[in-house]
Amino acid sequence: MKRIASRENPHYKMLKKLCQSSRERRRSACVLLDGMHLIEAYGRQRGMPEEIVVSDSGAGRPEAACYLANCGAGTRVTCLSDALFDDLAVVDTPSGIMAIVAWPQPARGLDHDADTVLLDGVQDPGNVGSILRSTAAAGFRQVLLSADCAQAWSPKTLRAAMGAHFQVEIHEGGDLAGFLAAYHGQAVATALAAPVSLYTTKLDRPLAWVFGSEGLGVRPAVLAATQRQVHIPMPGAMESLNVAAAAAICLFETVRRRRDG
Repeated sequence: MKRIASRENPHYKMLKKLCQSSRERRRSACVLLDGMHLIEAYGRQRGMPEEIVVSDSGAGRPEAACYLANCGAGTRVTCLSDALFDDLAVVDTPSGIMAIVAWPQPARGLDHDADTVLLDGVQDPGNVGSILRSTAAAGFRQVLLSADCAQAWSPKTLRAAMGAHFQVEIHEGGDLAGFLAAYHGQAVATALAAPVSLYTTKLDRPLAWVFGSEGLGVRPAVLAATQRQVHIPMPGAMESLNVAAAAAICLFETVRRRRDG
C-alpha cells in the first residue's frame, strides 16, 4: 500500500485532475467509481480495478478492510489522509474509498435486433443514470446516447445508476436516426402530442424505446425515424413528466405486457 501525505505529490495531483475534470477522464480514458457499491458492482462484471484510493478512516471500515485484504497483486492501493481524500471527493459526503478503472468499452458493436433504449439529448446526469438503472432492471441490455447527452461515465451518472452501467452495453455519441433506419424491430418514442396512449399501443419484440431531452423532447429527425409515437396518460394537472420517470413507466409497461402475454 502506497501512502501519500502531500498535496504536492505528482500522483495526488493526477488523482485530483481525474476527480475534477471530465476532460481529464476522457484524455486518460479512466473512470472513477466512488464507494463500495460501485466498486463491487464493477468487480462482479469486469474484475479487479487498476487502483484503489482509500482514506485513513475509510480503510478502517469493515467492508473496505475486507475488500482491501483480498485485493490481488495487480491492484495498486493508495492511502490518503482523510483531509487529502476529502479534497478529492466527488460527493458531498466522502465514502472513504474509490477505484480507478479503464474507461469501459462495449463488448460488441450495435445490435440492430436487440431491445434498445435510445436517449436523445438527455443532459442531466441524474436522469441519464436513473434511466440506465431502469433499463437494466427491465432487462434491456443495449443503450445508445446521442452526442449531446450527459456523459454516461461521469461520477454523477454512475451514482444515479447504482451499478447498472455494468449490466448494459452503453454506446455514446451515437447516430440515433441512423441506428433506427437500420433497426429490425419497432421504434417507439414518447411525445406529449402523440394521439396514441402507451397503454393501447403494441410493444412487440424487438423494441427500441426513444426518450428525448428534458426541455425539447425527441428531435424531429429522430422522431421521424420511429414507427410509433405514444403519450403517457396523465389525468392530473401536470404538463409533463420527468424524462427518467417517463422512461421507467414505459419500460415497465413493456415488462408487464410481456409477462402477461
